[in-house]
Amino acid sequence: MDAKNATFKISHLPSLLVETYKVWSKDDPYRLSAVIAYYAVLSLPGLLVIIINLVGLVWGHEIVQGQLTDEISSALGRNASESIQAMMVETQNEDKSTLATILGIGVLIFGATGVFYHLQLSLNQIWEIKPKPDSGFIKTIIDRARSFVFIIVIGFLLLISFIITAGISALNSYIKSILPDAIVYIAFVFDFVISIGIVTVLFALIFKYLPDVKIRWKSVWVGAIITSVLFTLGKFLLGYYFGESNPGSTYGAAGTVVLILLWVSYSCLILFFGAEFTWVYSKRYGSGIHSKYEEIDKAEGQ
Repeated sequence: MDAKNATFKISHLPSLLVETYKVWSKDDPYRLSAVIAYYAVLSLPGLLVIIINLVGLVWGHEIVQGQLTDEISSALGRNASESIQAMMVETQNEDKSTLATILGIGVLIFGATGVFYHLQLSLNQIWEIKPKPDSGFIKTIIDRARSFVFIIVIGFLLLISFIITAGISALNSYIKSILPDAIVYIAFVFDFVISIGIVTVLFALIFKYLPDVKIRWKSVWVGAIITSVLFTLGKFLLGYYFGESNPGSTYGAAGTVVLILLWVSYSCLILFFGAEFTWVYSKRYGSGIHSKYEEIDKAEGQ
């Protein structure tokens, strides 16, 4: 099929998903997900502290911390959220000298960017992007800086999410006074749509700017929408599973770490499936995915 002349149709979706599953299985997603989950645990303290301080400048630190705790509770359960909340409090309340504070900030930033840095490496591998031949220390610094930008982006999206959620809460109160029986369904639809929208933007930015690639926005948005739908459904299912079975209880004090590893690992399986779908879709209907270090035909570029 000629990619330049191909037009996507709904009837093509089953074959796209089958092909996606084949290449997804071939790229060993379980190993890649386990790697990201490991670095997510190491990055979590720094990631949370930076986000709380960034968003807290506008929304208020205590409110942001409370909102994040609620989100973590819905995903991992109340016990895990309490453990992570205690970790956030301890990290921010440490009494340090000026030098130790500066060093601590550097360590936080380096740790917080770790998960995005390794996510970039995984996406490069999935999309068969070879690293720049002369890449070295400078590229590593640039990649870490790019990862830090994604942390800021997450903070910005969280801020937007909090603002929209506050607005919807006020709207729900008004709707409840008019249609009390419908408020549960309306609230669920609003929450689902907002989750899809915010996560779609995040995945689109990740696919477009995190790996070392050139890819058309059309392919990015299609892949991001598919990934966000799967991710949002997966989040609800994982929240239900963790809430009902509490798999971390078997591991005692290490239960929170195990839950984080499981949640990130399962979520990355979905993310990588979405990345593979984007790769397959782009090859079939777009100009493909190319290394940004390669010279490609301008007619196929952006």
